This record gives sequence, C-alpha cells and structure tokens, in this order.
Amino acid sequence: MRSKTVPAGATRLSAALVAVLATLALLAASAAVVVGPAATARADDRSQHDSRAQHASQPAFPPASQHDDRSPNGGRHPRAAHWTAAWAAAVHHPFTLPEWFGPNWSEEGFADQTVRQVVRVTTGGAQVRVRLSNRFGTAPLRVTGVTVARAGDGAAVRPGTLRPVTFGGRTSTTLPVGSDRVSDPVRLPTRALQRLAVTMYFARPTGATTFHEGGLTTTYRAAGDHRFANAAGPFGGETTHSYYLLTGVDVTRGPGRQTGTVVAFGDSITDGAFSTANADNRYPDELAERLVAAGRRLGVVNLGINGNKVLGDSTCFGERGVGRFGRDALGQPGVRTVIVLEGINDIGSGGLPDTGCGTAPKVTAGQIIAGHRAMIAAAHSRGVRILGATLTPVKGNEYGYDTPENERIRDEVNRWIRTSGEYDGVVDFDRAVADPNDPDAFLPAYDGGDHLHPNDAGMRAMAEAIDLADL
Repeated sequence: MRSKTVPAGATRLSAALVAVLATLALLAASAAVVVGPAATARADDRSQHDSRAQHASQPAFPPASQHDDRSPNGGRHPRAAHWTAAWAAAVHHPFTLPEWFGPNWSEEGFADQTVRQVVRVTTGGAQVRVRLSNRFGTAPLRVTGVTVARAGDGAAVRPGTLRPVTFGGRTSTTLPVGSDRVSDPVRLPTRALQRLAVTMYFARPTGATTFHEGGLTTTYRAAGDHRFANAAGPFGGETTHSYYLLTGVDVTRGPGRQTGTVVAFGDSITDGAFSTANADNRYPDELAERLVAAGRRLGVVNLGINGNKVLGDSTCFGERGVGRFGRDALGQPGVRTVIVLEGINDIGSGGLPDTGCGTAPKVTAGQIIAGHRAMIAAAHSRGVRILGATLTPVKGNEYGYDTPENERIRDEVNRWIRTSGEYDGVVDFDRAVADPNDPDAFLPAYDGGDHLHPNDAGMRAMAEAIDLADL
C-alpha cells in the first residue's frame, strides 16, 4: 500500500469461507482453456460483415493455437506466430482519491480527446499488438482509433515510426462492458527495453474507464484527434501517472519462433510504489535489465496492484489475488514463470476501518497459505512454473501494519514459503532487504520512507535476489 491510509479489501464472507471458495474457484478456472470470462468485443465498421462475424465467434483471449495466426488482412500464416507479453498492467475499477494518489481520469473518462501512453517493452520482436480492456466499465466503449510508435522524449514519438493499429482489419472498435480486445499484428520491429507510445483517440464520451492507477509513468491527454502527431506539442497540457484501457503490449519474432514471459504478480511493492516515477526502477524492471544483460530472451511483465490482497476484494485496489490470478498471471501470452509476492496487505489492513475502498476481516496465516496454495495449483495445472516470494518487513510502519500479531503471521507465512517445498522455488525478498541487525525492519538504505515499501536501491536488491536459473 502506498498511501498513509491503509487499503482494505471489501468482503462480507468470513475470511475462512473466502479462502475456501476462492481456492475452489481458482482451481476450476485454471482448468479452462480460455483465460477469464470476458465477453467478446465487437468491431464497428459495418462494411466488413464477414470479418465482423468471424471475429465475434472468437473469445477475447483464446489460446495461442486459436488466435496467434491471424494477419491484419484476414489471411493466415502457414505456422502460428508465438506471442510474448512484453509489457502488461493489471487493471481495476475506476476510482479517484486525489488526497492519496493525485488526480486521474478514470471516473470522468474521455470525449473528443487523445490519450498517449508510454510503455517500456522488456523483450523485442518483429511485430507488436496491443490489448485493451473495458472489464470494469459501465457502458460499451468505442475506441475511434489507435496508433503505436517508438517513443521519443516526453510525449513525442520517433518520426517515421507511427503505425495505425487495427482490430479485425478496422481502425475503430467497440468494447462491450466486461470485455477485452486484442489488436491485429502491427509490423514495428522492437528491441528489449525500448519505449513505445500507444495513442488512442475517443471521439465519443467513454464514461468511466477501466484503468491501472499506479502507472508511475507519465500519460498525456490532448483535446481533439492527435493519434498521428509526432511532436509533443498537442500534449502539453494534462498528465497523470496512470494507464487507461491498456492491459498489454505483446511481441512476436514470427511464425514458429518462441520465447517466454516472467510474470511478477503482487501488490504495491511489485507495482513499484515509492520507486522513482518515469525511471523504470521497479523490481520487475530491474529484473528485465538483468535478463537482457545476461542474454536471456525473456519478457518480464508487472501485474502488481497497489493495495492488492490475496483474499480480499477492494473497490479501489482490485480483485483479490486468487480471483485475478488466472486472468492476470496465467493469461499472459507466453507465460512460463510467475513470481508471487502478496499477502502483506491481508495481514496489515485486516480489521481496520473503511477509508473509502472497502473493509477486510482479520486473516490467519493458514488462510493466506490456502490462497497461495490455490495459485500454485492453478499454475501447475497450466504447466507454469511458480516461485514464492517472502513478505518483506513492516517494523516501524505508520499505517497500522506493525503489530506483534501481524509480525507473528508474517513470520509464519514466510516460514511456510521457505520450507514447505510447495512452490517450485523461493525468492527471499525478506532477507534481501532486511536489516541484518534488526531482521524485522528494512535496511535503512533500502527503505522508501514508510518502513513498508522499498526505495530504488531496495528494488534493485530484490531483483538481484532472484536466481535467473529459476526462471
């Protein structure tokens, strides 16, 4: 959690029943071929009846064997292209709490406005595609047009790199409520750690938009249609540090050439809270840089959400981890390994008053462990390797996380992660950032200032604690 007010996940069930039901639901969901229950999106160009009918029969994120061989003109490659998630964000309900996080545009949405969003891809390829979501919207959302380009300074893009993005061969698309949408392939060669700009224009009012609050990267907004603007000029006004509708950027090296993705799954520590904005210093960013330096062609994607919990839903901080794991982690194209760092918000905010984002009951170590076991079972059912990360220190935290009982639960969960052998491997983030002279506390050099979140140096220490051979 990043704010000075503790997030809490809303639930009306007992914590024990939540854990049991979530475990059963996740195990059942993990057996399905199609990731998540999202409705199929529909394109809007009525002159393309045949193409529309063909795409309407496809699920939003079918397995690779079904959706990875479609070309922009409706033809088919002789061999399927293997897509790899190169950047991703976990989305959640729109909300605005400016006193905690600053302003964002999720509740007001967009109307005759262009939004330019910058991402850093962690692996490269010959083609890219983008993924959009209206998962938490309240009305069908029309996207008038999208472009992708290599990013320049600020809101500028590299001249000659702007490419239109199509959906089933059409430049516009409508996302029904609750649906996700994947674009056609776009020929734009990229390399690892390159920055791309995804620009969307919304001619009609969108209403509240699905988004990711903790983007830590400047997003730009301009009045009118500026999808094809190379210069930053039109975007000189409004900015936020959130992502809107954009859930992923994937790459492919072409038919038959396969790579893979490491998913970092968790809460605000994974999301990067208290690391430097626009610097790509979150631990997954640092891990991606290590892999590039080692010559490992793996993508790394960050599916953390500020305030997220293993067991508790929140109106601000996302669906519980066991509920979103199948979609956000196992649903990433090319996923091969997941690193799970989650549970400290279940422990720290359980039983605290509602501060605007819902409440959560107190939980036991056993309930948190049951949630982790559900995620392990789901990953193994899909043939995905899963690593457990120990929960980092909270001593001295001012939000109410630091109590003797909470420390006892944290220790018990960490002991299970380290010694049970149920995870395929262990990443000991706790020991990587703890003060050797006071193991319940952050090393001061790694403390972001609230005794809960690491700073840039702490993020780097976490990334260095990961054995690349485990990935």
